[in-house]
Amino acid sequence: QVHLVESGGGLVQAGGSLRLSCAASGSIGRFIAMSWHRQAPGKQREFLAAITTAGRMNYADSAKGRFTISRDNAKNTVYLQMNSLKPEDTAVYYCFAAYAGSLNNWGQGTQVTVSS
Repeated sequence: QVHLVESGGGLVQAGGSLRLSCAASGSIGRFIAMSWHRQAPGKQREFLAAITTAGRMNYADSAKGRFTISRDNAKNTVYLQMNSLKPEDTAVYYCFAAYAGSLNNWGQGTQVTVSS
């Protein structure tokens, strides 16, 4: 079983930046992909960004140009650098990871609140 722990959320003013981290531990097999998602109150969970083997990245339109996903292989950690934050970015941010032998793993989420 893979255990994911997100960190780095908090309260920030509009225009500010945050870097979220997601550390994986447990029975970690071959890496397949990790991604970030968010869920605002009353809304469905939304995909933001993903990174796959060989470092391929893709982004949702809402994340392009402001958010950057990266990965530290040695630390089994993925990051989401978020710049130029807006009040509408307020949500709980979740990490997802897929490894060989454990394809569907979610973290507990970290709250990001952007004040205007």
